[in-house]
Amino acid sequence: MATTGLHQGLKQRHLTMIAIGGVIGAGLFVGSGVVINEAGPGAFLTYGLAGVLIIMVMQMLGEMAVAKPSTGSFAEYARDAMGPWAGFSVAWLYWYFWVIVVGFEAVAGAKIITYWIDAPLWILSLILMVLMTATNLYSVRSFGEFEYWFAGIKVATILVFLSIGSLFVLGAWPGSTLDFSNLTEHGGFFPKGPSILLSSIVVVIFSMVGAEIATIAGAESDDPERAVTRATRSVVWRISLFFIGSVFLLAVILPWNSNELGKSPYVSAFEVIGIPYAASIMNAVVLTSVLSCLNSGLYTASRMLFVLAGRREAPPQVLWVNRRGVPTYAILLSTVVGFLCVIAAYISPSGVFSFLLNSSGAVILFAYILIAGSQLVLRRRADAAGQTLKFRMWLFPWLTIATILAMLAVLISMAVREDTRSQITLGLASWAFLLVVFRLIKGYREKVVDAVEVDGEPTPVAAHRLLVLANDELEPAALLAQVHLLSSERYVEAYVVVPKNPIDTGTAEFARAASIRAATIEVAQARLDEMVRTLRQAGVPTEGSLGDFSPAIALEEGVGTFRPDSILVVRNSEDSQMLVPNDVVAQARESLCIPVYSVVGRPGLPDLAHPHLVDPVETRSGGGA
Repeated sequence: MATTGLHQGLKQRHLTMIAIGGVIGAGLFVGSGVVINEAGPGAFLTYGLAGVLIIMVMQMLGEMAVAKPSTGSFAEYARDAMGPWAGFSVAWLYWYFWVIVVGFEAVAGAKIITYWIDAPLWILSLILMVLMTATNLYSVRSFGEFEYWFAGIKVATILVFLSIGSLFVLGAWPGSTLDFSNLTEHGGFFPKGPSILLSSIVVVIFSMVGAEIATIAGAESDDPERAVTRATRSVVWRISLFFIGSVFLLAVILPWNSNELGKSPYVSAFEVIGIPYAASIMNAVVLTSVLSCLNSGLYTASRMLFVLAGRREAPPQVLWVNRRGVPTYAILLSTVVGFLCVIAAYISPSGVFSFLLNSSGAVILFAYILIAGSQLVLRRRADAAGQTLKFRMWLFPWLTIATILAMLAVLISMAVREDTRSQITLGLASWAFLLVVFRLIKGYREKVVDAVEVDGEPTPVAAHRLLVLANDELEPAALLAQVHLLSSERYVEAYVVVPKNPIDTGTAEFARAASIRAATIEVAQARLDEMVRTLRQAGVPTEGSLGDFSPAIALEEGVGTFRPDSILVVRNSEDSQMLVPNDVVAQARESLCIPVYSVVGRPGLPDLAHPHLVDPVETRSGGGA
């Protein structure tokens, strides 16, 4: 399982509720009325078409996320499938999308609060931003708890509406009669023609954004594979019930051309049914929905930024994680952009703020297309390698290709429509800008970074890739000393592998036979997280994984995955088990044509004042050199 250096503080119940409530936002509670006004009674079919696209994307993303849980989620998969440019651009585009959403939701939440409190909009927006930032900064568990209860409120409200609304339209509610006339009266089922259903699909897709957050948060859960699988499989009934079902009831209860739909369709529907205090109740629910979106948007943006920093594509300070496993600077930097959006909404609502919203509008579709493209490539690789996948995309590759073509058609429809054309133009401009930045960074690394003097002439040096096989623990200062010594002044990228070995982890000494496997994995994961966190905080881009029971096999798999330039084996101290680690070092030196070093872990740590390799004289590369 890949590690992120973050704490796995999300429980299964958190992920379940995040998955269920993730797609329910203000776009459903408010935006659905606009869609019905535009498309007519058949608007629920538009939600169905958009829902199919989201379900396909989530199925593809679920296949990749179950095979390789990662906080970077689809950004990492795009990188693996199509190269660094794809991972870089989709991660930054997705981050940009969510930080703009954070600012927008803060303003939207403040507007709702003015229903009860007469206060300046910008002050209320800033208060909401501060509260949600504090929630994310405290711990990932606090984020999970907040989302659990607020998503629960959203889900409960929709379920209540579905229950009462169904009774009302079927004539089982007091004072009601069986009546579906609003579906055909006032101009028919398609009053503006069937083609309008396709033009409205853009707005609907944006209202469903958020389903993919569960695959990102899954990497910080205690069982990523189970969490991602359940979240992905539940997308079908979530979209069918919450979106298609509730919008169908709205179209039955209210005439499609009612002015009340454009204001607050659920409030209007509850008032028609006869529910007292409907406006106050629904405004409170919409507020919780907005805050939930703000909270999860800040979480998602910070994790994307964290992954970018781990790839040395964002400031290295972003990698700093506090003792509760929270990427503090990643959250704060994402929050700053949200604050700037709030200020822009106050100073220039129709200028700067409008530009920001339009420039981020099509970004999510770019991300979804890259997700589908990544799955197409990675699935073919997996099939060619004979890999067995626990979770699979339906009817591959035909449904994948059809989904890509459908999303391209949506982008074309946005380019054709005058009211959405600017979103495509500005979105493509943002993507082009990021690709230029990526090329500049890549060129800087290739030609400038870490140049060394050879005969007075600067010679570029590529990144040094160091694989660390952690058969034992190593103090953070000692680990950094060894990495710096091995890499000299070169730019380093690291990959840590920890074998799931009861002897090397020490669990063979204290764990019962029935629980030894679970205890071994727990200790190995803790060692892995600590080493990755140490290296990342020092500005070293680092990834890692738990390896096989056998250190030799774990090392072989790590070499195949990472393709290192050198290897550092952290072996057990002389007064503990040392035969297996030493055998690993000897075997690696015999079979590999790269330098293999070793260092003693606890308790025989090297002298930190004078760091040195334990056996520098014996260090050899393949062939006995």
